[in-house]
Amino acid sequence: MREKKLHTVCEEAACPNIGECWKQRHATFMILGDICTRACAFCNVKTGRPGLVDASEPQHLAESVKSMGLAHVVITSVDRDDLADGGASQFVACLERLREITPDTTVEVLTPDFRDKNGAVEAVAAALPDVFNHNLETVPRLYPSIRPGARYFTSLRLLQRVKEINPVAFTKSGIMLGLGEERQEVMQVMDDLRAADVDFLTIGQYLQPTRKHAAVSRYVAPEEFDDYKALALARGFLLVQSSPLTRSSHHADRDFLALREARVRQQGR
Repeated sequence: MREKKLHTVCEEAACPNIGECWKQRHATFMILGDICTRACAFCNVKTGRPGLVDASEPQHLAESVKSMGLAHVVITSVDRDDLADGGASQFVACLERLREITPDTTVEVLTPDFRDKNGAVEAVAAALPDVFNHNLETVPRLYPSIRPGARYFTSLRLLQRVKEINPVAFTKSGIMLGLGEERQEVMQVMDDLRAADVDFLTIGQYLQPTRKHAAVSRYVAPEEFDDYKALALARGFLLVQSSPLTRSSHHADRDFLALREARVRQQGR
């Protein structure tokens, strides 16, 4: 990874699970640089003016994944509102190179919302990732303060659109607790995601990266996470991960196998 000058969201977002994941040789690669064009109140990734897109990045990524022998890989990115397609073509190029160089590796993408970038979502979905993840992050009421550059229903429509293009792909989304959300709002997000036919939900505790980021409104008890998991499963999600240290890509390889098994069980009913 270092030799190929690749970035990981594990480092850039200061993930609390980095030690565990890296010990198990699992990392989430972050393409399109390490500088984001947005400044979300929860995120530790640097904000500013990004550099040029590295045309060699898809090749380097695929070579690294092959050399590491990864059975499953997660690819995410910073927001690139400065690009005409929001960076969608780089996601597509990475998927294509991975299929060529390490065809047995399953691929999960965790994309930005591609807001106002016509055709971007469609291009990535048509490249057929095994899992298409896009996080809602929080409840709609908190978007202006927590995710000001995004729109809740834009993100929700993205997930719905992916299933329209590729019905067999697994779709996935996640939210954080501890930002000031109410219980009923969380359940409404669950309902909205199921209406968009999302398969997999992750729920984790928000942790404040630095003093300049949004403060933690409360620390949610493990029992409450268990309760939310039961409520989500009752709504029809194939898989739910809900705990204080749950993160979007935590145990993604293991969860992908669980998703496939859950779909087989569902289809066998």
